[in-house]
Amino acid sequence: MRVGARARRGRGAIAVTRVLVVDDQDLTRAGLAALLRTAPDITEVGEVSDGEAAVEATVRERWDVVLMDIRMPGMSGVAATEEILQKVPDPPRVVVLTTFDIDEYVYSALRAGAAGFLLKDTSPGRLIEAVGVVARGEMLLAPAVTRRLVETYTRRPSAAVDPAALSELTAREKEVLRLVGLGIDNSAVARRLHVTEGTVKTHLHRLMGKLSLSSRAQAVVMAYESGLVVPGQAG
Repeated sequence: MRVGARARRGRGAIAVTRVLVVDDQDLTRAGLAALLRTAPDITEVGEVSDGEAAVEATVRERWDVVLMDIRMPGMSGVAATEEILQKVPDPPRVVVLTTFDIDEYVYSALRAGAAGFLLKDTSPGRLIEAVGVVARGEMLLAPAVTRRLVETYTRRPSAAVDPAALSELTAREKEVLRLVGLGIDNSAVARRLHVTEGTVKTHLHRLMGKLSLSSRAQAVVMAYESGLVVPGQAG
């Protein structure tokens, strides 16, 4: 294990992005780290080999993005994601790495607050682009994939949540949550509700605060689990 952080600032770099790679496979981890170090806007890359070390590294140092292998011996990527998002005051954006797009581990990570997921066979260019996307605060998964994943696992009776969880929301906030759950982006939600995109963002920010949600992915999951969105419902 090493938290080998190596600085690299390329010509024309527009942002400081520090990335931590977490994977128990040495070759995979080294390959991802080497690739990320070629990106001009990624200034520092660290490497650790397990979930416990990932939590320690994020508590000790500031990272913008964590690429988290989801299946590891010891502390899983899901458990590490939960701890990082709970323990770190200004937590990094966590992107989970997986072999399959429909995966219960991925679903659990999204519920925990992960910003999205990537398949391990993602192209080099897509990987670098993905880091930039989540570093800017965006969610890293297509709405169609999100809905397919969530629908697969919320069909189980144990996934349902108490409707009282939504009791703090206004009618408009519930509607925004429902539309977000359907995979509709902010600009489209704004058109549907005949409001500005800024207003939609305000409603989303407030409802996420009331529901103690830390990511848009969690909001999508909550919309399904609360019954605001029914699996298979059209947008």
